[in-house]
Amino acid sequence: MESLSGWLVIFISASLVNNVVLVQFLGLCPFMGVSNRLETAVGMSLATTFVLTLASATSYLVFHYLLVPWDLAFLRTLVFMLVIAAMVQLTERVVQMVSPLLFQVLGLFLPLITSNCAVLGVALACSDRINSFVEAVVYGFATGVGFCVALTLFSALRERVAGADVPAPFRGTPVAMMTAGLMSLAFMGLNGLGA
Repeated sequence: MESLSGWLVIFISASLVNNVVLVQFLGLCPFMGVSNRLETAVGMSLATTFVLTLASATSYLVFHYLLVPWDLAFLRTLVFMLVIAAMVQLTERVVQMVSPLLFQVLGLFLPLITSNCAVLGVALACSDRINSFVEAVVYGFATGVGFCVALTLFSALRERVAGADVPAPFRGTPVAMMTAGLMSLAFMGLNGLGA
């Protein structure tokens, strides 16, 4: 599938049809935790996209050129966690240099990308289903774009709902969960595109 059309299929599938947050339900902690303000959500989603892209590319290379030849594939989860931690450290330094304000706003959430199950899920998927390095990069980037779309849309909806007249028992987390559920249903409606 080393063609532009194959990469486009991977991109659409990973970003929309099989959205990591709204269809696979991975990465829900930052999805719920950072989505109160649009600026924070955009910053977190860009940082996560950067980590997802680098981690998927690096994990593919480590798995296929180090673990498999040395018959150490059983260590992939542990090794991928180390790779992800290194990518998060790199991202943290880049964000700190590029935008100190964003670094302060993201605070604790930036190091928590290390424990974001979406990043580990993408790395594991790259070792299982991806056939080439370019596909791994496209898959990681597309998953990040999907994460960005979901987080940005959800954040914008939460800001709108915060200004609405919501009954007292539904304010805060309950209305956020209902909004996320409706978004998930909408994204699952795209499932026919992958066939």
